[in-house]
Amino acid sequence: MANLSGIPLHYYPLWLLLSGLSRLPLSVLYLLSDVLYVLVYYVIGYRKKVVKQNLRNAFPEKSEAALKQIRKDFYRQFMDVVVEILKLRTMNKTEMERRIVFANQELLDDFVQKGTPVIAMGSHSCNWEWILSAGAVQFSFPAEGVYKPLNNAFFERYMLATRSNLGARLIKMKETLRDFAANRQVPRVVAMLSDQTPMRHEITFWTTFLHQDTPFYEGAEKLAKKFKYPVLFLDIKRTKRGYYTLMFEQITDGTDPDCPVTEIFARKLETAIRRAPANYLWTHRRWKHSKS
Repeated sequence: MANLSGIPLHYYPLWLLLSGLSRLPLSVLYLLSDVLYVLVYYVIGYRKKVVKQNLRNAFPEKSEAALKQIRKDFYRQFMDVVVEILKLRTMNKTEMERRIVFANQELLDDFVQKGTPVIAMGSHSCNWEWILSAGAVQFSFPAEGVYKPLNNAFFERYMLATRSNLGARLIKMKETLRDFAANRQVPRVVAMLSDQTPMRHEITFWTTFLHQDTPFYEGAEKLAKKFKYPVLFLDIKRTKRGYYTLMFEQITDGTDPDCPVTEIFARKLETAIRRAPANYLWTHRRWKHSKS
């Protein structure tokens, strides 16, 4: 119970329940996912209006039948991601190595082996929570990730324990610059989920993304240019249930101060989403801000 210091006692049973469920085999947890899909999609209708509007705006060329199929496929894979994140709490290295394959890790290795820290720009596609842990298991150098702390103390503590279970190090978003400055010469990869929506007062960059005016954080680009770090795009594909292949794509080698890092990221992400629309996180109110 040491990990629960500072958390109200009424959360202890929930911690034990979640930890106990995470010890179940994924084959059993996928049965739970099937049940959750029926409840969430057909009974509760969790954020169904948001998903429907997001897809209709993003793919105006698709028929209603095609959009409905994407919605159903999305909710199915979303429930899989939910139980896969649950499993991460007690997942072991061997199972993680089997389920995540880095198809071209040499692109990352070439930079890091020269002593160069690398920024990896990812997104809420497929199972974004497994990627950092897979890197911590498979890379010969530190795999670290920038994250935004949760407001709820219990879930913040639980997710930190889950995300760091296999050795990944987490960096609070507000401490990113300080951490980069303190570790500027440390050979490592730092992952940043760069498709999140900035708060209105933080918006400094707009682009057309999936037919819509869309703001993006420029944090990765500013850090890359300040420290002259290479930046890679993380393209993740689901090969079958519970198995993923990750490809790195170079955005910049860190030598071009004029490289439009954020714009290139947006274009690569758009391509990945169009390839497999159901794998993206459509419940998020990505377009809640208007440009004008």
